[in-house]
This record gives sequence, C-alpha cells and structure tokens, in this order.
Amino acid sequence: MEFILLSLAVILAIFLGWLLKATFNAQPWVAEPTSDAAHQAPMNANAKTVALSVLLAVITSFFALILSAYTERMKLGDWIPLTEPQLLWLNTGMLVAASLVFQWTRNAALKGQLAKLMPGMLVTGVLTMLFVAGQLIAWRELHAGGEYLSSNPSVAFFFLLTGVHAIHILGGMYVWARAMQRLVTDRSVASVRQSIELCAVYWHYLLLVWLVLFGLLLST
Repeated sequence: MEFILLSLAVILAIFLGWLLKATFNAQPWVAEPTSDAAHQAPMNANAKTVALSVLLAVITSFFALILSAYTERMKLGDWIPLTEPQLLWLNTGMLVAASLVFQWTRNAALKGQLAKLMPGMLVTGVLTMLFVAGQLIAWRELHAGGEYLSSNPSVAFFFLLTGVHAIHILGGMYVWARAMQRLVTDRSVASVRQSIELCAVYWHYLLLVWLVLFGLLLST
C-alpha cells in the first residue's frame, strides 16, 4: 500500500511542479500590457493552470482512497485473484500513443504551427476513444466469461477502477471537444494554445494513473 501511495504522490508532485513552473515562467507581474484585455489574458491563463493543479490533487486523493480500499479488501478470505483480459495490453498501448501524439500537438501549438494542430487533435481523440472502446470490450469479455460484479470482490474492484478511470478520460474528452470547436471556428493557435497545453498534461497524468492501476491489477 505504501508503494501505491508513494507512486501516486510522485505523479502528483511531477505534474504540480510542471504546472507551477509554467505559471511562474509566465511572470504576469513583469509584463506591461497596453490594455485591460492584454492584462486579463495572463491572469486567466494562470487561473486555469492553478485550477488544473487543484483538480489533479483531488483526483490523486480520490484514486489513493480507492486503492487503499482495494488493498485492504484483498486481505479478506473471499478474495479470488482475477485474470485480466489480454486486451488491456492493447488498450494501454492506445493510451500511450494518445499521450505521445498529444505531446507532439502541444509542441506544435507552442511553436505556432497551426497546420499540425488539427491532425494532432484528431489522432489524439481517435486513439483515446479507442482506449475507452477497448475497455468496454474488456468488460464484455469478463461478462461473457461469467465474471460479474457479484462474482467476487476482485471483479467488482476491477470494474470500479477501470470504470472510474474511463469516466475521467471522458471528462477530458469534453474539454478536448471544446478545444476542437474553437480550432475549427477560429483557426487560430492563440485561441487553443493553453487548452491544448493543459489537456496534454491531463492526458499524461491519466496515462500514469492507468499504468499504476494496470500494474496493481496484474500483480494482484
């Protein structure tokens, strides 16, 4: 249990450090804007960065509580280890690829390369939805094999862990969709740069959380 909590703490520390570095590198107190709109932009950007930092802290605490309950429940005598569907390996590969493509898209946004944003965002969205679809197929495989929520505590926790993670992925897809809408309507890097940058961080974070969850499921 200590290893799990330490892993989640390291994940949170990495991302909080990155976000705080980005916030202070912006140095809005140094800039001398010529208008109220110019002054408001960096302040709004920093507010969104702080909001994401808080969100990641809350999500980390939430998963830590679930994993704590998972490890405690394993100690009871009715726990039967679950053989996870092999499809989870392919799903993991999809999420890794989505994270890598999002990072490529983020780099393009920071460089002002508008032509690369639409392909990068589309590929990221497709790979992410393939991951979610793969999770649904894995759940159907378990049902087809006679594994239900009431079958065993390990099965129930499998559905809980993977389901909660998928819900967070879908929440990120909502923000992705809004960024896509702005990209289509405005055709401007400036209108989506920060959304892409913060979404990329969120995708990397959920990838690392999934790797922790997947490793735990495989080991127990």
